[in-house]
Amino acid sequence: MMPTAQGSIKLFRFAGIDVFLHWSWFAVAMIEISTRSGTYSSFVWNALEYLALFLIVLMHEFGHSLACRQVGGKAERIVLWPLGGVAYVAPPQRPGATLWSIAAGPLVNVALAPIFVMALLVSSSADWASTMPNADRLITAVCYVNFVILCFNLLPIYPLDGGQIFRSLLWFVFGRARSLTIASIGGFIGVACLIGVAVVLQSFWLGILSVFILFNCWRGLLEARLLARVARLPRREGFSCPECKQPPVRGAYWRCARCSNAFDMFETRAACPNCGAQFPLTHCLDCGAARPVEQWVVPPPVPPR
Repeated sequence: MMPTAQGSIKLFRFAGIDVFLHWSWFAVAMIEISTRSGTYSSFVWNALEYLALFLIVLMHEFGHSLACRQVGGKAERIVLWPLGGVAYVAPPQRPGATLWSIAAGPLVNVALAPIFVMALLVSSSADWASTMPNADRLITAVCYVNFVILCFNLLPIYPLDGGQIFRSLLWFVFGRARSLTIASIGGFIGVACLIGVAVVLQSFWLGILSVFILFNCWRGLLEARLLARVARLPRREGFSCPECKQPPVRGAYWRCARCSNAFDMFETRAACPNCGAQFPLTHCLDCGAARPVEQWVVPPPVPPR
């Protein structure tokens, strides 16, 4: 239950990252702007407020993407939608790399906070509330939005940033699969609290967001179970993934794209034994990285002289 580029409009490409805007964003924008029409004296200021929200969320997602690139991961797409934004990042499957990729998003909001607070102080000292009330309200709203985005994302509820940071810290101690299991179960507890808050506040959007979090908690739990099963499979000696350094599993766990035959990539050196199709890349079942099978070969140890 994640927004995709399908049904979205491509806005631009920056630093090799495509930015898409989901069609539903426009519908929600019109609703939000119209419901706050009495806040400002002109419709233009309402539009500027929503545009500021768009820019803050976009910078937050670029924080994730650029940090992921910094640690050698893959980040090529951002999709913005009414519930926020999604940076499609694939950091190297190491706890430190994942931690930095996730933490960089909230750090963008931390960096923006002094700028908005300074603007708020300038507005207060110049008495813009009296002389330029629209500008004063806009600055106050933008400062509040940045604070809410920061605090909400840092809630330790998977898959929010806080929950993923918590999972990354657990990864150092419990490993990849168990850390995701713990974070996902904790996410179920957290989303139950969010649903309760949504009911008390009668917040439609918080309820929708809670359902989104619930689905992703369930998906995280299923992924954790799959990772645990993969970790228990027998391993092949003499090879290791160039990315995560794990030896590949032994058995017919790869499927030919031409004839759908299941086979062992390392037993046949990346050739389907049924139809003879040759595969230039071999996917790691642990981290998902794809590299030529030749790069998986572990050189024999050099004997001591």
